[in-house]
Amino acid sequence: KLGEAITYCLNQWQKLVVFLKDGRLELDNNRGERSIKPFVMGRKAWLFSASPKGAKASAIIYSIVETAKENQLDPLKYLTYIFEQLPLIDLTDEAALDALMPWSDAILTNCHVPKRTT
Repeated sequence: KLGEAITYCLNQWQKLVVFLKDGRLELDNNRGERSIKPFVMGRKAWLFSASPKGAKASAIIYSIVETAKENQLDPLKYLTYIFEQLPLIDLTDEAALDALMPWSDAILTNCHVPKRTT
């Protein structure tokens, strides 16, 4: 069995060391698992969504909030900003929509949460 495990490891070596080539990649997915924990905890409650449209709307909002958090944004400021800006733009204009993405300069200027220094 040990030989099988070593062979398996060697056969997967290229995939195993990929995180060493790009410092942005993480060794494990613990941060991702933690970010979805609130959804896992609430999934039974969401079984009682009044409609499929309501469930879809909830999923969209939760995705936006978690994306904001991952991009070091204040979720409330980000939601407020995009809800104020959306009625003012042409929704077929990709550049205008790109300006509302969490990594855009306008969003970072208005909604970024500075890192705490300890």
